[in-house]
Amino acid sequence: MVDAFKHRRLHLRLVKRLFWDYAWRVSKRVSLLLAFLVLLAPAVLAVSKPHVLTWGKWMPVKLFVGPTEEKAVDMKVRSLFVDGKLREFTTGEPHDVTDTLFVVQRAYRLNDWLPKDEGTAHKWKWQKSGWIMVDRNSGRITQLKLPDFDPFFSETTWYRDYAAYCGVSDSGEKYYAVVAQLTRKKPMVLKELGAVKDADMPGSLCSAPEWQRQPARVTFIPADGAKFTYTVRGHAADLTSDSDADDETKQQP
Repeated sequence: MVDAFKHRRLHLRLVKRLFWDYAWRVSKRVSLLLAFLVLLAPAVLAVSKPHVLTWGKWMPVKLFVGPTEEKAVDMKVRSLFVDGKLREFTTGEPHDVTDTLFVVQRAYRLNDWLPKDEGTAHKWKWQKSGWIMVDRNSGRITQLKLPDFDPFFSETTWYRDYAAYCGVSDSGEKYYAVVAQLTRKKPMVLKELGAVKDADMPGSLCSAPEWQRQPARVTFIPADGAKFTYTVRGHAADLTSDSDADDETKQQP
């Protein structure tokens, strides 16, 4: 009887030890799983949380132009908020590239204060900047690097993911007709138009290019030359003669 009782006690101890060992392993795995879920939760919430993009009211400001910036022209700017936080100031209307991406030109205030000026108050002057691309889903804002784009002189016209404008060389001596595509670093069109001279107003080098569809074409109108047209096909663009443009226009219904 004593041996049977001892055997039963040893058996119960073994079963109890195995049970607690199993329970400890299970609890450890559950703890690891819970810790993983806790770490993963912020990322999941960040992905699933929708971002809210809103525009502020239009504000009339002055853009100072000319060699000595004595002449002021009217410009309108408005703020861009992402999730209630001010991210950028913009000017002009945005262009929808897709249903989730749009582009818009950026504006900013530049401090014009000099140490010799009286007082310590900053003297802000509004300036045009480059274009930004905004993702409505992620709220991400990307600065675009358009080839030879000049924030002051370049009047940009968009069609799909193509941007057409007159750009200026790094030296500021020459200007070009440019057609750029968002997905490509090199311009599709880069045609020299002449020397930059007596230009002190936005758009004084050439007017905003004009787009048409079917086929996709863009027409440049330089200030000191005849207009010309490029036909855009995918990642390429070809110079189109006036006769070809007229013939295809007549064939369109």
